[in-house]
Amino acid sequence: MNNRDQYTDYEALPLVLEVKDIQNILGISRTTAYALVKQPDFPTFRSGSRIKISKKALFDWMAGKS
Repeated sequence: MNNRDQYTDYEALPLVLEVKDIQNILGISRTTAYALVKQPDFPTFRSGSRIKISKKALFDWMAGKS
């Protein structure tokens, strides 16, 4: 088990999330997570070839504030 599997609340999450984190937070498959981050309205940015998501932007998006 890695540290990402141990997050129990919002404050414990890192400020910048990865696709694996999105999978765990939303309880979705890897395929679904990658389909989601490719949506034009989903708040992502890239760090090299890695897809990153701001924790605040994700929760704002989930709340419909994007």
